[in-house]
Amino acid sequence: MKSTLRIYLGAALAAAVLSASLMGSASAANSTPAISAFQALIANVHSYTFRLQSHEVKGSQTQSRVYQYWFMKPHFAKTLILSGDGQGSGGVWSGGNTVSGHQGGILSMIHLTVSIHDPRATSLLGYTIPDGLLQNVVDKYVTTPGRLSQVAGGKINGQLTDAVTLIPNGPTPKRHITKMMIFFSRTSHLPLRNIEWSGNTIILDQSFLHIKLHAHLNGGNF
Repeated sequence: MKSTLRIYLGAALAAAVLSASLMGSASAANSTPAISAFQALIANVHSYTFRLQSHEVKGSQTQSRVYQYWFMKPHFAKTLILSGDGQGSGGVWSGGNTVSGHQGGILSMIHLTVSIHDPRATSLLGYTIPDGLLQNVVDKYVTTPGRLSQVAGGKINGQLTDAVTLIPNGPTPKRHITKMMIFFSRTSHLPLRNIEWSGNTIILDQSFLHIKLHAHLNGGNF
């Protein structure tokens, strides 16, 4: 599947660049049919759970993790690192600029409250707990100024997709992102994979797995 998707990525990016050139200069991203379908779906969802498989690159450093995510409106999120760097560590975000959490291993019983941007609470690239929420991942495509386009995507895990590509007007602050691409299932309208480039290097590759909407969560889960 990975090799098939790599071939598709090249074709999809070429189509996206051609589409963007036909659009002229775009000052800000707005939306596409796939994004609108997801937003309409998630607006009626009170809670959900999913597994986030993420690979990040920062210079010569790499980080591969699998997170379990729980989310409940309006702004409650919990994560647990199931595998990879920091396995067993978890955190809870309840809105605002802090998270409460614990590290894995023998320190799992020690709970701390730290800044949402504390290195102990973020990924290699500095992504925070709420950054990984489905609606926040998609929202970056709506709010980041640049050229936004949509083309038919290949299959991911057997599902036909629509591929949405954003070419920012310039490298984004902090992470210097030059391309972003997200794949939505045509059936469920949920995001399946999100990829970010800095130049020719993929610095973020996320897969959204086992998404369960209407998960019947309550305050006790956080």
